[in-house]
Amino acid sequence: MAVYGIQDRINSDTPFYVHDHAITLMDQGKVIKHLTLERQTRNKHDNQLYHHIYDLLKEEGLIAKREYDLVFVDNVVGRSFISSCGRFRFEGPLNDSLSTMPEKGRCWWLDQKQAAHGLNHELAHLGACLPFYGTFRENSLLIHFDGGGSLSNFSAWTFRNGQLKSLEFHWDLKYLSGFFNANALVFGVIGAKYKEQNSVPGKMMGLAAYGTYREEIESWLVKNEYFANIWGNTSVFFHEAKAQFGWSKAHLNQDDPLLQDVVATLQHIFLRDFLLKVEQLQKSTGADYLYYSGGSALNIVANTKLVESTLFKDVFIPPCPEDSGLSLGAASYMEWLKHGRIEKHGPYLSNWGLKANQTDYDQADIKMCADHLIQNKVIGICNGDGEIGPRALGNRSILALANSRQLADKVSRTHKKREWYRPVAPVMLERNAVYYSGQEKIHHLGRYMLLDFSIAKEKQSEIEGVVHVDGTARIQVIQRRQQNPYLFDLLTYLDECHGVKALINTSFNIKGEPIVNTTAGALKSARNMQLDGIVLNGKFKELQY
Repeated sequence: MAVYGIQDRINSDTPFYVHDHAITLMDQGKVIKHLTLERQTRNKHDNQLYHHIYDLLKEEGLIAKREYDLVFVDNVVGRSFISSCGRFRFEGPLNDSLSTMPEKGRCWWLDQKQAAHGLNHELAHLGACLPFYGTFRENSLLIHFDGGGSLSNFSAWTFRNGQLKSLEFHWDLKYLSGFFNANALVFGVIGAKYKEQNSVPGKMMGLAAYGTYREEIESWLVKNEYFANIWGNTSVFFHEAKAQFGWSKAHLNQDDPLLQDVVATLQHIFLRDFLLKVEQLQKSTGADYLYYSGGSALNIVANTKLVESTLFKDVFIPPCPEDSGLSLGAASYMEWLKHGRIEKHGPYLSNWGLKANQTDYDQADIKMCADHLIQNKVIGICNGDGEIGPRALGNRSILALANSRQLADKVSRTHKKREWYRPVAPVMLERNAVYYSGQEKIHHLGRYMLLDFSIAKEKQSEIEGVVHVDGTARIQVIQRRQQNPYLFDLLTYLDECHGVKALINTSFNIKGEPIVNTTAGALKSARNMQLDGIVLNGKFKELQY
């Protein structure tokens, strides 16, 4: 059993330094149970596992069981997990280096002393690759990159001859990840308060596509230290922007061309400097493969450039590279050390509290959903177990036709209450991803919506609802039926019977709320969002208002 539940530095309803608490239970290399706390409590990025752990374990029948090994994941703010009830307590050793092995700590579990280990944040991120790709391949480079781990925000490792070796760990690239989670100017442009930091990266990447990199903006940003610390004093930016560019505005707005160029320039710097670092590491190690995790691995433009660089024979990124995957990564790493192998899983691992949640449908059910979709209806999907990670991949999704910009805008802004500049993503069969992108072979990271695909210009109008302003789309590619049988069958029927090659696929949640979890919760959210229909474990239900 792996636990990520480090207490935040600030006692607040909103996460600041620590977020996305989680628990994972594995056995013989297979995931048995996984909890991302926010899905259960319905509090976005919930970081208060220490309040809930007793009740959560009791509800799942895990209180009486003691035969599991325990591992706890740390954070830059500390290495101790102490429950509010006082019956669960773990203290990890304090070291100045990152160990490649779990470190024995002191643990009391339900009033009894029990053996337990701590695993550093960095390796837990990388361990999240194991349940999706199996054991690390020989001669691999492993990179973790996020806002802050245990002792670093960037770490690199090699895997050779069955051994993991640390190459480096440091905060040298903190300025890059800080663009997305700690930059006062970016927060001002986005219109976010600091407590909303976990939502800023996705918004910033969406807005960056509207702007253009400008060398003179980069020089100016560097000179002013990226305006990173002008919290509560944005007048500094207004003064400098007027002096440098003659820019005279009273507010920071997302539709301003200069501000769009500023955000695009920050994204460009991130891409360039990060890719240069990866290239240097590949040249110094001669690594054939790259395993990459941490919150920065959700930057799909960077991921796409990594794949296209051909620096490596292959690139592996988990569908949960951010902190919601830490407990899974720690459990997987321990199981890998213990057994020497890990089973390969799909992304539908969020099953805590979902009893016998099986999807059952026939062709008539598929036809009913398809018939509503082709009438421009917006449909919620809640099938089986939920996805782990931030991307909805068909089991907790909202679907609609992808051929209309107006319909896409309705889905995003009316139903989900999102910002105008944020795109929605498509889902399609692999053959249709080939058709729209012109690529002969679709990389496997497309299964998890982790890549950008350039859409052929002459075909963009066919799916204009999901093509971003820069001509790209973040496609979820369904390569095989076993990946998601319901979604595969629905897409196949729409393609063969109606010539519909793609659907909008966006997460089943409204702004500020976690992705839906239970069927009851999904039905409630669907009504609140005014969706036209919902599929619950394969069965379609039309919603009337």
